[in-house]
Amino acid sequence: MRGTIKLGISSCLLGNHVRYDGSNSWDRFLTDTLGQYVEYVPVCPEVECGLGTPRESMRQVGDPNAPRLVTTRTGKDYTNQMISWARRRVLELEREDLCGFIFKKGSPSSGMERVKVYNEKGMPVKKGIGIFARIFMEHFLLLPVEEDGRLHDVTLRENFIERIFTLKRWRKLQDKKMSRGDIVDFHTRHKLLILSHSQKHYQTMGRLVAQVKNMPLEELYAHYESLLMGAFTHKATPRKHVNVLQHMMGFFKTQISSDEKQELLEMITRYREGDIPLIVPITLINHYVRKYDQPYLKQQYYLNPHPIELQLRNHV
Repeated sequence: MRGTIKLGISSCLLGNHVRYDGSNSWDRFLTDTLGQYVEYVPVCPEVECGLGTPRESMRQVGDPNAPRLVTTRTGKDYTNQMISWARRRVLELEREDLCGFIFKKGSPSSGMERVKVYNEKGMPVKKGIGIFARIFMEHFLLLPVEEDGRLHDVTLRENFIERIFTLKRWRKLQDKKMSRGDIVDFHTRHKLLILSHSQKHYQTMGRLVAQVKNMPLEELYAHYESLLMGAFTHKATPRKHVNVLQHMMGFFKTQISSDEKQELLEMITRYREGDIPLIVPITLINHYVRKYDQPYLKQQYYLNPHPIELQLRNHV
């Protein structure tokens, strides 16, 4: 899937000199590592709505739920100009078939959360959302979004990247005449990945797929997509991963030797205790899948949800 996933991104994160002072916020992980597998669609709200570079800095003021966007020195209000542009821009972005968006942390236009909003006394509270980011997220309700600061957390980083790769695989069903069988096959291949995020969604989606013949196809498709993206809003945790690892181990109970079983149990225990990263038991299970040609696990995206070169499961 190299180069086929399109992500919107705050332009400054790509190294473009579009910040208020003419600088950038280049993130080398996003450009040099993740950038090998995605195509970015850069967006700079301030520049695209008509402001120059460099320019006077801006901040949010007033009600955090409906803030004004004003310049810090002269107090010029650009709220309406930004909102008008943002509403047009999200309609344009519909044509890009985005699988997600990466926002700039803390930006009064693009911050995803905890943006400073100043009251009448000039005191800030971190309760705001960037004006463009809010309009984007309200327009694309199911689309995975993150911001550069949060992506420094390896768990949040893996969660976001799993979401965009899963969404791209789901979108591929839209490229052909979709059938109920396609949805069943997709769900079957993603069951353990879903389980690693949310047992509740795993159960609900299983019941939905079991009723595929009793629901109009478009309604089924929309309902499943909503549940799929909802499942991935729950972070995968070591406890959830251990549950999945033990579940997979059951598929080998009549095949692996007692020594192999003991080795796998030890790896799962050491992962649970935080001594080794997830990639270690995953690698061992992948070895057993190939060795014993286990048909069900062979098709599970949980074992290979994204390119191994991203090294997302290499952290304890």
